[in-house]
Amino acid sequence: MSFDYCHPTAPHKKLRIPNWYVSSLMMDRALDAVARRVKKLDREHDIPYLAGYSKDGKTIYIDRHMPSTWQYKGRTIDTDRFLLLHEEVEKTLIDQLDLHYLHAHQIATRAEEAAVRAANISWRDYDRFMQKYVKTMDDERLTKVPADLDLKPYRNEHDTDLLKRMAADVEKGTLPEGTDADALHAGIKGQLRAIAAHGGATRAMPK
Repeated sequence: MSFDYCHPTAPHKKLRIPNWYVSSLMMDRALDAVARRVKKLDREHDIPYLAGYSKDGKTIYIDRHMPSTWQYKGRTIDTDRFLLLHEEVEKTLIDQLDLHYLHAHQIATRAEEAAVRAANISWRDYDRFMQKYVKTMDDERLTKVPADLDLKPYRNEHDTDLLKRMAADVEKGTLPEGTDADALHAGIKGQLRAIAAHGGATRAMPK
C-alpha cells in the first residue's frame, strides 16, 4: 500500500482496471455531486472573471456570454461543471473554514484543474478557451452585475470600479426580490472605505 499525503491508496486489483481510470471516474462523480448541490444557477448577468456566487451561497453565477459547452477534439465538453466546482469549493472554504479569499481561490483552482485533467482535457487548452470570455474590471460589457454578488473576491482584489457599478445598480433599483437595498448599499460603501484606508483606490465613492 502506498501513501499519498495522509490518505492511503491501494491498486484496484479486484476491479482489474487502472487506478487512473478509477480516479477519473470518481472525479466525474464528484463533479456531478457538486452540481446537484447547487441550489440555483444563474446565467442572466455579467460576471467579472466568468463566475461568482451570491452572498448567501445559494446562487452560482456564470457570465451570460460564457458558452455552456466547448467543442474539444471531437467532444462536447460541459464547461459549467468545472466552473461550478471552483465556485462551490471557494465559497465553502471561505464561509466554513474562514479562509482568506486568495487562499480559497488557489485551492479551488487546483480542484478545477484536477477535474479538467481527469476528463482528459489539456489544462492549457481549457484555460485558453476560458480566457476568451473573461471580463475584467474595465470591460464595458459589465453592464448587468447582480446586486447580491458576494463582494469578498473583489474586495480582496481592490476592484473598486466593480463595487461602484454595483452601488449604481442598487440606486437604480435593479435588485433581486427580497434584497435589502439599504443594507447592501451600506455594505458596498463600507468596503470602498476599507479599501481606501488600506491603500486602495481613492476616487469618489458612491453616495
